[in-house]
Amino acid sequence: MPYASVVLDIPTRQLEGTFAYAVPPELAADATTGATVLVTFSHRVAVGYVLDVTDTPPEDVSPKKIQPIVQALAPSAFDDTAARLAAWISREYACPLCDAVRPFLAPGQKVKVTRSAPDAPWELKTDRAGAVDVRWASLTPAANEFTPARNASRQRAVLDALREGPQRVSELSATIPGAASAVTALARRGVVQVESRRRLRGSEDTTLSSAAAPRPERLTEGQLAALSAIESARRASRGDVVLVDGVTGSGKTEVYLAAIERALADGRGALVLVPEISLTAQTVGRFRSRFGDDVAVLHSRLSAGERFDQWDLVRQGRARVVVGARSALFAPLADTGLIIIDEEHEASYKQDKSPRYHAREVAAELARERGAALVLGSATPSLEALERCREGGYRGARWTRVEMPERPGTAVLPRVTVVDMGEQFRGGGRSIFSGPLVRALEGVTERREKAVLLLNRRGFANFLMCRECGCVPECPHCSTALTYHERTHELACHTCGRTWPVTAYPNPATRCPNCGSRYLAAFGVGTQRVEDELRMLLPQDVEVIRMDADTTRAKGAHQRLLEQFDAAECAVLVGTQMIAKGLDFPEVTLVGVVNADTMLKLPDFRAAERTYDLLEQVAGRAGRGERPGEVVVQTWWASHPAMRAVATHDRATFLEAELAERAEASYPPFSRLANVVAWGASERAVRDLTARLAEELRRRVGAEPGWEVLGPADCVKARVKDRVRRHVLVKAPLSADLGTMLSSCVASLGRPVGINMSVDIDPYDLM
Repeated sequence: MPYASVVLDIPTRQLEGTFAYAVPPELAADATTGATVLVTFSHRVAVGYVLDVTDTPPEDVSPKKIQPIVQALAPSAFDDTAARLAAWISREYACPLCDAVRPFLAPGQKVKVTRSAPDAPWELKTDRAGAVDVRWASLTPAANEFTPARNASRQRAVLDALREGPQRVSELSATIPGAASAVTALARRGVVQVESRRRLRGSEDTTLSSAAAPRPERLTEGQLAALSAIESARRASRGDVVLVDGVTGSGKTEVYLAAIERALADGRGALVLVPEISLTAQTVGRFRSRFGDDVAVLHSRLSAGERFDQWDLVRQGRARVVVGARSALFAPLADTGLIIIDEEHEASYKQDKSPRYHAREVAAELARERGAALVLGSATPSLEALERCREGGYRGARWTRVEMPERPGTAVLPRVTVVDMGEQFRGGGRSIFSGPLVRALEGVTERREKAVLLLNRRGFANFLMCRECGCVPECPHCSTALTYHERTHELACHTCGRTWPVTAYPNPATRCPNCGSRYLAAFGVGTQRVEDELRMLLPQDVEVIRMDADTTRAKGAHQRLLEQFDAAECAVLVGTQMIAKGLDFPEVTLVGVVNADTMLKLPDFRAAERTYDLLEQVAGRAGRGERPGEVVVQTWWASHPAMRAVATHDRATFLEAELAERAEASYPPFSRLANVVAWGASERAVRDLTARLAEELRRRVGAEPGWEVLGPADCVKARVKDRVRRHVLVKAPLSADLGTMLSSCVASLGRPVGINMSVDIDPYDLM
């Protein structure tokens, strides 16, 4: 009898690993690796996932004591390789094994089971609608010999329509009254064949001009070198990594397309990850223009039903190219030959809830398991990727960096002007737009071109502040300042989402919560304010389009706003970070950055790197066509190395100072980090737990070189949703098995009731 290794969907560190269950003969075809099953555990039924099936029972368990699987609930969603990858994610990121398995499951599948009667079979709940079938009609060979009756005008009309090719019955009915009954009658005579075809959800087209990929006449030297390196990595079949270090607009997408063509020609598939949902329509359009229906799309803005249809295309082998956000990495693509991560430096590739994986690291492990090549592309590669390429390898895989320093054709990198806002202020400037930026915007409108303005904030202003006592209204449930939204006259907490209506200053109804003063004023700049000021500054025939978290909440909003910008004759796109990367509009000749140094003030060792990446990326949106581009960067810290590097397009100016600081403080890429956060309503319980954690970690680490335990300390966001938050930070050598050590340590402590704890390996959010 076969035996299955089943992981139970009970997320607790006290119940780790898999359990053995017997596979009854009637379930042998269904209870395979990747299947969701129902089992008995501790005298109750539980949902589990099959990670392996063998012919022999575990050595330490008597076959008579092994319980059988009760029922198969869902067919296989992943294979043996994916099962091994899930186990690796669990170890690497110190998360329960069931959490690591869930990303591989069919979209919309839930853990809960129900049944209609006590003796009825159990069924899994899903949050997706069922598959949608569409009836199609087509002619059979018998139609050549068939002549309708003289009064059968509807049948003649249907036959004439179908001679143009197969059509949906619903479309026939829309143009020919009574077509459905005529089709049924013709089908009975064998003249027409009616079949149900599944209607795929989530495959809408776009009108974006940039969503096409015409094949260039010739490739640049950099593109040819990158393709050669990728081909060598793919032929090696051992998980080698190629970092395509290409300036913005250097044609990295064409390299991806050409590399995928070669992989498909060899019978292997490809995974392509993009960092922003706003890029999906453009990227998918380009890939579909080259590969047609061989492309499936997976991202979070699709409904569960839409995601399932696209996911199922991959599982059936009908789509061999998968494009999407980080979760697309877990698509059931059986023979993956190439994995591509575009804009690999992006923090959005780090998952912020369990399993807290980084897509780059999971992709590297997946490439090793599948014998595939991993391609990382960026104009601003992460310091981790650059260091691994400098070392020549990481974890047994070879890492190679290929430079693409030129743009194809006549396009050149834009000219960058860094404006010192301190000098502007001392010279009497009080506008949110500096003199150089105003003049550049006026030039764009005169030439009827397009501009992009980046603002790293949403809302009308960052915060309100009392001019008498300096009080800044904070959320009473979270330790974060409230953001003022001018359009709705609301103070909003962007941590918990609560809002409070206020009346705008100087109305006497608005008073300081601390001293009662009515002199509350808005400080900082938000997207709404920039939009309003632009409308007053520019002629009425210039479209101003705002793209931020508030305007893109609705489904398809990203795509609609970009299509509006694309179709406009002259327009300015105002937005947050989502407009900074990947967008390709040749008509954009100006990029303005309103507040370049916002992130430099954050208590985060990656603050300077993120600032440089963002500025260099958004600068690359200008001058991608034949007309030259211009970039105006407004900052209060013009002397910072990140600003000087962007001004000259010289990364070395930034890297030299940044790497020296990282090495001295033992931060990545020279070490690994882990951030363990505990939170709860009881401050005493949280303090006690984090103190015991730090003590246990120091005991285990001892005097081992390269290890350091910092804290415990209050988080920067010390209170969120009425919960106190404290954390412990761990630094470790690059070779350390950090996940296993922390998982064991946390499990040994137990956890008080009402206290939650998260372990974040290689964290990107230290707030």
